[in-house]
Amino acid sequence: MGSKERRLSYSIAFKLEVMNYASEHGNRAAARHFGPPPTEKMIQEWRKQKIDLVNADKTRKLAVDMSIADFSGITSWCERFMKRNGLCMRSRTTIAQKLPPEYERKIIEFHKYVINLRKMKCFEIGQIGNMDEIPLTFDVPSNKTVDIKGAKTVMIKTSGYEKTRYTVVLACCADGSKLPPLLIFKRKTLPKCTIPHGIYIHVHPKGWMDGEGMKLWLQVWSKRPGGLLKKSSLLVCHQFKAHITESAKILATELKTHLAVIPGGLTSQLQPLDVSVNKPFKGFMHEEGIKWIEALTHDVTPTGRMKRPSISSVCEWVKKSWQKVKSETIIKSFKKCGISNVLDGSEDDILYEESYDSRENNCKYDFSSSDEEFMGLYDE
Repeated sequence: MGSKERRLSYSIAFKLEVMNYASEHGNRAAARHFGPPPTEKMIQEWRKQKIDLVNADKTRKLAVDMSIADFSGITSWCERFMKRNGLCMRSRTTIAQKLPPEYERKIIEFHKYVINLRKMKCFEIGQIGNMDEIPLTFDVPSNKTVDIKGAKTVMIKTSGYEKTRYTVVLACCADGSKLPPLLIFKRKTLPKCTIPHGIYIHVHPKGWMDGEGMKLWLQVWSKRPGGLLKKSSLLVCHQFKAHITESAKILATELKTHLAVIPGGLTSQLQPLDVSVNKPFKGFMHEEGIKWIEALTHDVTPTGRMKRPSISSVCEWVKKSWQKVKSETIIKSFKKCGISNVLDGSEDDILYEESYDSRENNCKYDFSSSDEEFMGLYDE
């Protein structure tokens, strides 16, 4: 009988070292440098488990610091620990959008306007779009933390960059297609770093949309499928001054784009991005931010403070997060808002169904998505 093959074991520190090398040089190069073994296939599996390995490494370090031997904190242990110590999960609250007076009449009027335009112009489903600005920060803090039961004020730990804002302009069409995002950074000059393909950049002293930014975004809109042919299109947007300037209207007319401006205070009812899309997008952005924070190495300032993520990194987060949003969610959201439903009325019941759960996008994090949050940036 031949001898049994000896099973090799590797420490978490070694696995992380191999993965860091592989992220720079590739799995095959890492296998040649450190092994084999480990083989290229093993390294590939380790990289899939990187977040779990990083968390396990941090947990063990904490256990060592606290002189706890053979620590294993499973879910039931954590629940009992929190109960013994009077702890609970605390969630950050947001102010819901307050609907304006006579909102039902305004919603009906908006629907009538959209339906009449669709009947007159016979828009293709892929030429019905929606755009929205989303305020984000270089730190995407969690909405939840653990604190004492009954505490009136709860502090949420951040990297210190939760007030460094920028704006992401998202746009999608009723057929589920997505346009490239436009990022507006709070600065005066364009960044010189490498920007990922499929991302557009604009700058503004306060980091939000303006007339020039709207002109740039309309160029993005013109490059959608059918845009170069100047197919007749419908663009739904909320009532913000940069969207309805004379220059924006003239450029939209040149592109054969008809604007449907949502009445103030009704984006939570009539804007597809606001209803079902922004929420999972923010959740995916939070996931990307968590991955970055949990990385083993970070650049620091002379005072020892961790530097904020680079503009290139943020652009990559936006690109990945936008790609993860499912087309099915976008299609359903347009119908939920009464914008792309078939004109014979057979899909009108969708307007009265429950809002679509962002968990259908496999997003773990729950984020609010109200227009009130965005407009708050303009009150500085």
